[in-house]
Amino acid sequence: MALVVICGQPCSGKSTAATCLAESLRALEDLKETVRIIDESSFHLDRNHSYADMPSEKNLRGVLRSEVDRSVSRDAIVIVDSLNSIKGYRYELWCLARAAGIRYCVLYCDVEDNLCRDWNRERGQKGEATYDDKIFEDLVRRFERPDRRNRWDSPLFELWPSRDVINNSSGAIVDAVSYLTKKLDSKSRGVKVLQPTIATQTARVSDANSLYEMDRATQEVISALVEAQSHALGGPVAEISLGKHLPTFYINIQRAIGLPELRSLRRTFIKLTGQYSLSGPPPPSDADSAKRMFINYLNRELGTS
Repeated sequence: MALVVICGQPCSGKSTAATCLAESLRALEDLKETVRIIDESSFHLDRNHSYADMPSEKNLRGVLRSEVDRSVSRDAIVIVDSLNSIKGYRYELWCLARAAGIRYCVLYCDVEDNLCRDWNRERGQKGEATYDDKIFEDLVRRFERPDRRNRWDSPLFELWPSRDVINNSSGAIVDAVSYLTKKLDSKSRGVKVLQPTIATQTARVSDANSLYEMDRATQEVISALVEAQSHALGGPVAEISLGKHLPTFYINIQRAIGLPELRSLRRTFIKLTGQYSLSGPPPPSDADSAKRMFINYLNRELGTS
């Protein structure tokens, strides 16, 4: 139903805001959607290791983005609790919401840099996880403040943790809950459900079961490839595993392939397969055959076969 992006400087109260938002949503008696928070701790990732250098940070964003891509749907509210400090990355998350045809918003914790430094130091004194000083300063320097004029930063709900305590009754939390749960009808104002473009819509094929298997199989291949690239730390990927009952698939990827490019290749493959089925044999109705076809297509299109 919705994707919520939590944004802010390190140690600005983002996780507290995400927890309060999730609690407020789950407390609603008539809420049918599931509420899930996706953050670094979900994958047991150490913050200093994840932001130690650009390859590590890129891999972190890839892991989170991949999990968001798997989780967004029309029966779930997904909250991404991370720095989300790069506007290009927020745009990628916005594209995932648009492709899924759901609501989207940004919850921004606006805190002065000096106060964030103090909070980071206080956490260390309490024995809690903190950012190393060098990493903290680098993240602060590269932070790109959200702008409500950008479609990927809108609607924007702002919190000021330095002057107001973050809790379930905070104005921005209440406004975000209202936006995420407001019923859509002819009188609805200010609520926007992103609509998929032609490029993000999957192709229609003659057999519904074939479409389902094709969609599921290609998504599994992409997820496996993203995971393999994260383990390769930016290096080449020679093979991917798609399950114990299937043999190892060889795919010689010599460069880092981002999730947007993989999604584009996936959409094109499904469309081409559907068009071919109109004049030739139907697309494969079993997932294993679909996976083999998609991997062969990736090898051919990426020029690595």
